[in-house]
Amino acid sequence: MKYDRIITAALLSVGFFLLFLAVWHIGTYQEEHTVEAVELTSEQVAILEEAGMSASDKETYSSQGLTFDQINQIASMGLTLDDIEMAGGLEAFGFTTGGAAEEAKTGFPSPALVWEEAYYQLSDPFYDRGPNDKGIGTQLKYSLFRVGMGFFLAVIVAVPLGFLIGMSPLLNMALMPYIQILKPISPLAWLPVALFLIKDSEKASIFVIFVCSIWPMLINTSFGVANVKNDWLNIAKTLECSKFRTAYSVILPAAAPTIFTGMRISLSIAWLVIVAAEMVIGGIGVGYFVWNEWNGLNLASMIFAIFIIGIVGLCLDLTLGQFVKIFSYED
Repeated sequence: MKYDRIITAALLSVGFFLLFLAVWHIGTYQEEHTVEAVELTSEQVAILEEAGMSASDKETYSSQGLTFDQINQIASMGLTLDDIEMAGGLEAFGFTTGGAAEEAKTGFPSPALVWEEAYYQLSDPFYDRGPNDKGIGTQLKYSLFRVGMGFFLAVIVAVPLGFLIGMSPLLNMALMPYIQILKPISPLAWLPVALFLIKDSEKASIFVIFVCSIWPMLINTSFGVANVKNDWLNIAKTLECSKFRTAYSVILPAAAPTIFTGMRISLSIAWLVIVAAEMVIGGIGVGYFVWNEWNGLNLASMIFAIFIIGIVGLCLDLTLGQFVKIFSYED
């Protein structure tokens, strides 16, 4: 019976996904357009020649469907066709072919285009071609490092402090008002403060992850410790256990599921916040990758990165979810 329910749920989930892809495909379906060459007037040719563009480059651009304004913009850059091809082609500069074909290319990407982009990105995820051109694997590596460091620092502070607050009603009453005031503040609100004080974008982003991770862990730890069953504490007193042994052998195992639940919530929030933080601070990271692809109008790559963010977030959540199951128990 249990396995039948799992199989049914899996088939239903696959069905929902296929329905989503079908709606996406229909909503983005466009007929193929042929690229028509753009005829340049003699005055436009003279302007391009005066800008230093060669005749062969003008002919190539016009045959590709670029408008005069686009070709003139390329000429103003002082770049030859070979220079542009070496830098990644016209699309790397945000140019698409003119006319109807341009309208088709700059629309919202279809599932097939996103799949093509995913294959291209995942075939070499760790490439490095310069400051603003790194593979998705490299971007994820930096983001995961920032999340890991901020989350680890939050664990070091939140779990011991939460333990003390949970074991001491007096400390709980004294500190909880400050916790409740600081908890609702958006982590991104701390980013300018961190940049001013730390003066390092990498460390500032780690600090933001620390701030957003500490509160769920702190509150869950204190709640779990404070709500350990009195029967278990009384048994520890009967056995004349020391406070340290009671905390280590009774309170910690009893509060472990709640503590790991707080960690799970914190890690999910941290992964959410790092994307927004990297969009602000720039440099490198999966958040900056999404923003950079948007600025370059590479929507297929942007959608692919969004899916990757969701998949990585799911993996992180499932990992800590396993710890919650390991330390959970039934009375």
